[in-house]
Order: sequence, then structure tokens, then C-alpha cells
Amino acid sequence: MTSPLAYITGASSGIGQALAQHCFLQGWDLALPARRPAELAAWCRAQGWPEARWRVYGADVAEVDSIVAAGQACLATQGVPDVVIANAGISVGMDSAVRDDIDVMARTLAVNNTGMAATFHPFIDPMRQRGRGTLVGIASVAAVRGLPGHGAYCASKAGVVSYCESLRGELRGTGVRVVTIAPGYIDTPLTRKNRYAMPFLMPADRFAARAARAIARGTSYQVIPWQMAVVAKLLRLLPNRLFDALLAGKPRKARQAP
Repeated sequence: MTSPLAYITGASSGIGQALAQHCFLQGWDLALPARRPAELAAWCRAQGWPEARWRVYGADVAEVDSIVAAGQACLATQGVPDVVIANAGISVGMDSAVRDDIDVMARTLAVNNTGMAATFHPFIDPMRQRGRGTLVGIASVAAVRGLPGHGAYCASKAGVVSYCESLRGELRGTGVRVVTIAPGYIDTPLTRKNRYAMPFLMPADRFAARAARAIARGTSYQVIPWQMAVVAKLLRLLPNRLFDALLAGKPRKARQAP
């Protein structure tokens, strides 16, 4: 019996690495595209993982042809994945009054949105022909409301939610499921740079375990941890006047977001 195969972007650190580790320990084989493939391969070897169970592909999610080629290489080498997790993403603060930050926004959207669509692209038809498979988009609770200094990131993550919802409708009845996971604050190298309180901060390995359960169930949309789902709903219901007053005085240009 062959092991199931998970294709995961952004596995070089943080949430993606935690998801890769969880999947491997649960008996999955791995396909891992990365901009620095030698470093990711070295990390896999350092875990003591048999090389027959994983493969790293050089790719840049921000470059459509590059990430599409990685997916095609996976199909040719390892076959059609059972799960594709488009996790790679960036979070950089921006100020629309600064010209260079418009380029920051373009880069953020290229990675977080176009990169996700390009990650899924090579696998949609093979999964549809097979009649099963799961495409997973990693969004964020930052998709719920726009936060000062995070215009690019919040817009990109709101785009992830809407894109995955659209794709789910397109693939309805094909056997291919689309799952959206929206993390809150997860303890990763990215969030450790934050200099503000992070409510309900969750260890990355615990997040990975909960995300894997949601993926296995085929849950269409889930916020992890659940407490952040409550916070997100309350923020969404908050009138704009109160929401704006709550964020008055916050920095226009911050570095990180959930």
C-alpha cells in the first residue's frame, strides 16, 4: 500500500514546516517546493527522514512559471498528491503614501494570491480526472478586517478566502475538495518579531495537528484556534465607526500580522 502524498509550499519554516513534520510523522510522503532547496533538504535529512519518502523541488512561488514547473515535476516524479497545501506567504507592512510600498503590495499579492493559484494549477485537472484530492489555502484571521499598516497583507488574505470559495464552487461535484484554514497567532519565527500582545498564541505543532484534522474532514473553512474565530466574528460585526475608533492611533506601517 502506497503512502499518501502531501505537496506543501512554505515548508522551510513556521507553519509550513510544522505541517510537513506532522504529515511525515503521520505516514505521509512529502513533496516540498522551496526557494532554497538545499537548505530545506538539509533540514529534512537532519530529522532523520528516509530520502525515499520526501523530495524537494526548487521553486519561487512569486514566479508563476517556476511554481507551475515544480508542480509538474512532482506529478512526473511522485504522482498526483492527495493533498496540496498552498501555505507560502509573506507579511510586510506598507504605507500607500510611500512609492516603494506599492511594490511591496505587488510582491505580497504575487506570493499570497497569484502564487496560490499557480500552486494549485498543475494539480486541478489530474485530481479532477482521478475524482479525488484536496486543495488547501492558508489564509489568516487578518482577512476579516483591514488593519492599519497591513493593507497589503489583509487584502491578500481576504483574497485567499474569496479565491478558495470561488474554486470550491468550481470544483463542486468533481470529488476535489477545497479547504481554507485561517490561522490566528501561531508561534513561529515570523510572529516572534511582533512587539505587541498576541492573544491565544498557539504552538506551531498544535496548529498543524488541528489543521490536519480539518483537512481530513474536508472542512470548507476553519479558524484555528477557535477562540480567534469568536474574535474575528465580533470584529466583523463591529460597526465601522467603533472599529475605526478602536484602532485610532495604531501605527500606519507595522511589520507583521497574524
